[in-house]
Amino acid sequence: MPRLSGKMALITGGGTGIGRACALAFAREGAQVALIGRRKPPLEAVAREIESSGGKALAVRCDVASHASTEDAVAATAKQFGGLNVVVNNAGAIAVGSVEETSDEDWNRVMATNLTGAFLVSRAAIPNLRAAGGGSIINIGSYLGIVARKQRAAYCAAKAGVAGLTRAMALDHAHDKIRVNCICPAITETEMAIQSLVKAPNPEAARKQRTAEIPLRRFGKPEDIALLAVFLASDESSWMTGVSLPLDGGQTAS
Repeated sequence: MPRLSGKMALITGGGTGIGRACALAFAREGAQVALIGRRKPPLEAVAREIESSGGKALAVRCDVASHASTEDAVAATAKQFGGLNVVVNNAGAIAVGSVEETSDEDWNRVMATNLTGAFLVSRAAIPNLRAAGGGSIINIGSYLGIVARKQRAAYCAAKAGVAGLTRAMALDHAHDKIRVNCICPAITETEMAIQSLVKAPNPEAARKQRTAEIPLRRFGKPEDIALLAVFLASDESSWMTGVSLPLDGGQTAS
């Protein structure tokens, strides 16, 4: 039997990168998947890909930084699927710069997407998870929520906040049998990460430098994160909650 058979999942940022990989992996394991994001066309493309393989998917436009939008998206998912068991808070944004170099706009954008978005989506989803008898919230954080890096002030702060929110929600909702965990990847082959390298003065040198920092000598792949997300969504991880798991090729160990 597939590992997520009968489960209903909502994934933010589901149209590209890690979100897309999670959606496809969840569907392969038997879950019904709602793809949430600001841009409808990529969500619909992933939904068609899932449905062409016999799965069930729903594409819902949503701004995760908006209370009303997240409430509507979660309600639409629960109505379509008849409930909700799993949430993956994956939507993310990054800004490059120190505190002095970070504008108010960039700070607010990074906080709103990474941290406030996880808060709003989780708050909207928890009553549905409780009604289902429990479930799993999986926050996609970053290794930069555990350690720091130059020129990432807003991003480090937001992802450290996600790790703290993970622990708080895990304690608050353990009695509801709602588990909350955080995956903390290092740099992964996604559109957002690659764009940050492209903006470097020498993109190829920047890639080589970042690769050399990773003991396993490669960037993460979206599928690497998706495989761990499947485990955290499944009953195999039923005694795991409140943890932030580095998935970083050994970078935080070095």
